Parts: sequence; C-alpha cells; structure tokens
Amino acid sequence: MMWSNFFMQEEDRRRAAVGLRRARGQQQAGLSPERQGKIKLALLVATVGATLSVLSVGTEFWVELNTYKANGSAVCDAAHMGLWKVCTKRLWQADVPAGRETCGPAELPGEANCTYFKFFTTGENACIFQRTTKKEVNLAAAVIAVLGLAVMALGCLCVIMVLSKGADFLLRVGAICFGLSGLLFFVSLEVFRHSVQALLQRVSPEPPPAPPLTYEYSWSLGCGLAAGLVLLLGGGCFLLLTMPSWPWGSLCPKRVQQVT
Repeated sequence: MMWSNFFMQEEDRRRAAVGLRRARGQQQAGLSPERQGKIKLALLVATVGATLSVLSVGTEFWVELNTYKANGSAVCDAAHMGLWKVCTKRLWQADVPAGRETCGPAELPGEANCTYFKFFTTGENACIFQRTTKKEVNLAAAVIAVLGLAVMALGCLCVIMVLSKGADFLLRVGAICFGLSGLLFFVSLEVFRHSVQALLQRVSPEPPPAPPLTYEYSWSLGCGLAAGLVLLLGGGCFLLLTMPSWPWGSLCPKRVQQVT
C-alpha cells in the first residue's frame, strides 16, 4: 500500500511537471499584451503610410503643366498627370488668380479631357502640349510604385500573422518589407521626376509650335513622399521590436525595491 501511494505521487508529480512545461512553452510562443500593444502601434504607423501610398498611386496630381496666361485669349491650357493618365484642362483666365503668370492651378473648374497613357496597352508615347513622353521612364516609375505596393502588402500580411498566430519570427520580415517599400517609393518618385524632365525636352518639330510651359509638383507626389517616410518609420519601429531587450535593460536598469 505504501509503495502504491509512492508511485501515484511520483506519477502526479511527473504529470504536473509536463503540464508546467507545456504552459511555459505556450506562454513563450504567444505574445504578451505589452508586446502586442507595441506591435499594433507600429502597425498603425505603417497603415498611415500604406493609405498615403495607395492615395498617391491612384491619383493623377503628381505634376501640373501650365501654359502662360498672356496668350491674347480668354482661355488658357493646363494639364496634370500621374503614373497612369494625363488630364488636359481649358480654364477661363478670369478664374485664374490675378497674381499668377501661368494658367492654373489644375483644380480650377474647366473643360477636362482625361486619357490613360497608351504605352501601357499599345506602346505608344503620349503627346502633351506638343511634347512627347519617354515611355520607358514612365513605365519604370509605374512598375516600381506597384512593386512597392506589393512589398508593402506582404509586410502587412507578415505583421497580421505575428498578431494572430504568434509567429514572432515574421516580425523581422515585415520590418524589411516596410523599409524596402519606402525605398521603392522614393526611387519611383525620382524616376518620375526624370520622366517630367524628359517630357519637357522632347519637343515635337511638327506644327503648331509648342507653347512655353512651366511645371510644379502637386499633392499626389507629396503623398508619395510622405508615404515613403512613414513606411520607413514603420519598418524601423518593427525592426526595433525584433531586437533583444537586454541592451535597453542595461541602459535603463530597473530599480529594485527592498522590502524591510
């Protein structure tokens, strides 16, 4: 009887030890509420960057092309373009601000004609105010921007997997994706800037003569610039969360209160 009680106690201890090890393993596999809060806060920052990037890519106010008002007519021409299409507008000079020498801004009401770039379908260059686009550069800017969106979506998926499944190793992958997405948006902005310069220089020799133009970058490009900065910030936040806590603990040691 004594030996049976002894073996039963040993069996209970063994089961308790196994249960304790399983509980500790589940606790390590899961995320603490504090860490979940930090990851969600970083994800909120990255979501702001994602929203700005989608807004930038989906709109066509990257650059405004304006003719001069002094043309002896009651109307003047302006245009605004993005990655996918260009819109030409005929504005009334009475609506243009008095202190402005050029036609615009493009947000003013007028006769608009918006067309998608043909080099995405037929490979033809677009002609804007007797100037021809350089389709290779425009295509490169659009492809890089779409690639940035795809990498950003992959980063969002990784962070969601971390929060839902506790796959903490994917946090580093998400940080790299968001940082790479921000860099791709900066590259897309620079390539688009070169496409604008190429458009202004490629003047068509055919009549009528090309009117003098000025250009100014608009709010869509500003959204793309802000999106790149915010995505880099979000990627940096996720990267900090993947670092071990002991360097920060050595810099900021916790005070231990002694109970007397």
